[in-house]
Amino acid sequence: MRDFQIPGRSAVYAQNGICATSHPLAAHVAVDTLRRGGNAMDAAIAGAVLLGICEPQMTGIGGDCFVLWSKGPDAPVQSLNGSGRAPAASSADSLRARGISSVPLNTPEAVTIPGAIDAFCHLSETEGRLGIDALLAPAIHYAEEGVPVAPRVALDWAKQQGTLQGAARDHYLIGGAVPQTGQIFRAPAQAAALREIARNGRDGFYTGPVAEDMCGALHAMGGVHDLADFASTCCTPTTPISGHYKEFELMEHPPNGQGATAILLLNILAHFDLPGLDPFGADRLHIEAEAAKLAYNARNRLIADPDVSDATARMLDKGFAAQLAALIQMDRAIEDAQSITEAVHKDTVYITVVDRDRMAVSLIYSIFHGFGSGIASPKYGILLQNRGAGFTLTPGHPNEFGPGKRPMHTIIPGMLRQNGRVVMPFGVMGGQYQSAGHARFVTNMMDYGMDPQSAIDAPRSFPDQGKLGIENRISDAVAADLAARGHVINRLDMALGGAQAIRIDDAGYLEGASDPRKDGCALGY
Repeated sequence: MRDFQIPGRSAVYAQNGICATSHPLAAHVAVDTLRRGGNAMDAAIAGAVLLGICEPQMTGIGGDCFVLWSKGPDAPVQSLNGSGRAPAASSADSLRARGISSVPLNTPEAVTIPGAIDAFCHLSETEGRLGIDALLAPAIHYAEEGVPVAPRVALDWAKQQGTLQGAARDHYLIGGAVPQTGQIFRAPAQAAALREIARNGRDGFYTGPVAEDMCGALHAMGGVHDLADFASTCCTPTTPISGHYKEFELMEHPPNGQGATAILLLNILAHFDLPGLDPFGADRLHIEAEAAKLAYNARNRLIADPDVSDATARMLDKGFAAQLAALIQMDRAIEDAQSITEAVHKDTVYITVVDRDRMAVSLIYSIFHGFGSGIASPKYGILLQNRGAGFTLTPGHPNEFGPGKRPMHTIIPGMLRQNGRVVMPFGVMGGQYQSAGHARFVTNMMDYGMDPQSAIDAPRSFPDQGKLGIENRISDAVAADLAARGHVINRLDMALGGAQAIRIDDAGYLEGASDPRKDGCALGY
């Protein structure tokens, strides 16, 4: 039980259903969807689409998603890849010929075809109860009536508004200015696009006026996207991957997501006596930082579109993890992992829902960088993701930019099983941090006995670009110890990521946890 004299957040307990996500309106809509007879998949989709109105800097219908779900604690975990592909006319050679060494973030070259809407329509039809028109109704309502801008959203908006260009500035600024906390943000043009999808399903987005609007915006900037690229977009059913850490089995989405990196991290950490260490002490943070450097270096070399190269077996190999663990020395930091050209960032949203029947959904949804590419379609105001920046331009690399390929993705939904039963859908936002965040969340609970809310609340650290980023709740003494081992300490000016989780208890109740680093919450009924 938490200390009620210390500021914090209690977990949310309910019997019939819970949603945990990064904005309270989306959590409310998800729970309302459950009360109206929808299941967890209906609720997750309804809440996720609304998040694109509530947090447009983080996500939207111009982005991608990955989904894990199970129809009950004893049912198999299923997965769906809702990430889009580079256009058929893409060429790494053409970029290299221009002297470009990485895919430029705010250009048409970075824009892959949005995959989320195809995935949402597919899941609504195959797993939901209410129909996509009913699920889009709340987002249409709030897009027209408006949403008060939440504090964390306002902070992000101000920091990232420089990305917005052309028509995007008309749709995502108010009178040319960044919205302030409490100011009402409306997106009536996007409501019109959502109505097209409600009437015509996925074809309302990938063909006709909405697709023409997106494609035209890209063509005007020199993009090679074609209407056929949009029309042919299709989500892909996949098989989840997993690894065991003590009593937990961590279920992840397979590549092109980075979920295998979280499993590799836990396999490395299993070689150390974490329970014997201070959970917030220098030894634990040092081991985690070193393990992350090694695991992420492997990710950068190996993970790509599985149609091109599937290195999952190597990433999950415990012998490989043992070799990496042996490289970690307690008294000094190893040199930073090899730098990479593919871009990473920390803007995304996550939503998890468990319903009365204990169907559990873990869904992550993003446009990648803040406001994605910064390119919006002029008529409907759809912000287009810049996931193509996740490709590399290194010739022959499995993740090399190329026609029809999916880039390496940072976003990953998670699911925990125990004794073969689903016990917790969860997710950690934070771009590149997400795999390390999954591993830390699991070890916080398994090695230190934290409940899900405490495991989310706990201070975070992460090595990035040659520095060890630490949140401000990590003490100066710990920071000095880490610096003495060779870490270059970076005190972060922004909280590191965000997280949500729902624990399914055998006693019949649900326990929802949501990260105070975001504006959201867990709600149940």
